[in-house]
Amino acid sequence: METTREQAWETLTKYTKSEPLRRHALAVEAAVGAYARKFGDDEELWRVTALLHDFDYEIHPTLDKHPQDGAPILREEGYPEGVIQGVLSHAEHLGLPRDTPLKKTLFACDELSGFIHACGLVRPDGIETLEPKSVRKKLKQPSFASGVNRDDVYKGAELLGVELDEHIAFVIEALRPIARELGLRTAADVPA
Repeated sequence: METTREQAWETLTKYTKSEPLRRHALAVEAAVGAYARKFGDDEELWRVTALLHDFDYEIHPTLDKHPQDGAPILREEGYPEGVIQGVLSHAEHLGLPRDTPLKKTLFACDELSGFIHACGLVRPDGIETLEPKSVRKKLKQPSFASGVNRDDVYKGAELLGVELDEHIAFVIEALRPIARELGLRTAADVPA
């Protein structure tokens, strides 16, 4: 069975009712999909994996269950093992190897996408003029987006073998086209 983005969205929305979690999934999907294009890999497969990475978080909100207890659901829904292993690998507490470009990229984009989204929420023009320098500055403020694991942000860039600023800039650029979908303001919303 071929796995499609539409099928993944259906699964996500079946198990995830919270708008912020859906937006997070869309942000991670956009970033991971952009990296798939950059690397010349299977964009649809990468997007599916990214969309589903937290699909079970509302029903399994604790580390002893998320995402491992979601894996049987994905198997029942007919997802290939590569997608399931990708989803499982994003969870640091499971200690699974990130031995493919997809697994590395999903991990690298997960926390950073959430952090960039948070940066955009407090700016008048969202992420439209957001620069890596501003993101780095916010990363140093423990009280800002305190739920984001900073170590994972740094480790993600390292896993991809890129400088943090390059990774931040790439993810910002990937999120800009879907800023409105993410609930972020754009320059059009800023009074002249």
